[in-house]
Amino acid sequence: MHVLIYVPLLVPVLAAVCARPLAERLPPRTATWLLTVSAVALAAASGAALGLLAMAAAMRLPVIDSLGGMSLAAVLRLDPAPLPLGVIAGAFFLTAALAAVRAAWLRTAALIAVRRQARWLSGDGQVAVVQDDSADAYALPGPRGRIVITTGMLAALSEAECGVLLAHERAHAAGRHYLFTALARLSAAANPLLRPMAAAISYSVERWADERAAVVSGSRLLAARTIAKAALAAAGAPPARMSTAGVLAAVPSRAELRKAGSVPRRVDALLCPPPPRRIMLLLLAIALVAAAGLAAFHAAGDLHAMVEFAQAAAVS
Repeated sequence: MHVLIYVPLLVPVLAAVCARPLAERLPPRTATWLLTVSAVALAAASGAALGLLAMAAAMRLPVIDSLGGMSLAAVLRLDPAPLPLGVIAGAFFLTAALAAVRAAWLRTAALIAVRRQARWLSGDGQVAVVQDDSADAYALPGPRGRIVITTGMLAALSEAECGVLLAHERAHAAGRHYLFTALARLSAAANPLLRPMAAAISYSVERWADERAAVVSGSRLLAARTIAKAALAAAGAPPARMSTAGVLAAVPSRAELRKAGSVPRRVDALLCPPPPRRIMLLLLAIALVAAAGLAAFHAAGDLHAMVEFAQAAAVS
């Protein structure tokens, strides 16, 4: 088959390398949409490429040619994919399909469990306060988008910081961010090479909510302090009323941020101006994903033409 069939299998490697820089350099909302759509498209394109390689290699088998009414001699002249490569591609395709189905099943079961949990929460408003000394806050997936916050988290934050935290969680709920992360996990299950993209999407949805909270509060410094204090409180590290200087001192230096976790990088991003629009970077990423999709489409056309030629040769 044409060498383009391998493009959808190679692009995810490059996408995995570029995922984190894209998540950090593009506006969070743009990065989330771009990375999520790209992950789904690349998972589909790479799966299609594996399936096409397996089918092309299967054409070398006399029994397949007989069932399809094709001439084996004509097929061999066209030089389809080698049989060992087809076996490997078929095994990867089946493994990816099973992994995607399993991930979809587990995700659906988790969403059902969350919906049941939401019914047991007290109160009719969007925010539900749970009596718990541990510090935690999260938005439940679903159409109502309820927000759960523990009394431990409320005790760790000031009134202004609680407002920022609620704005952050409301952004998650309003933006249906759980859908982006669910699609990212399904894509990574279908193609493990896309796991860095799934991690980048998880980071970008948090940054999306961070930026919204900064807009609502009117202070990027307050938003940065809140994110840092909430993370430290959840880890059980700081006193309840840690100062701004003490909290931000826990953020690594610029050189250390490359190896730091997502929270320090999010805090650092809030201490800087919002990321600008980078049209060229966005267009290059879209072009790369489009190339993978077009390559898979072209390979499907090649396989179809090969089958038609072999069938015509068998009749003549």
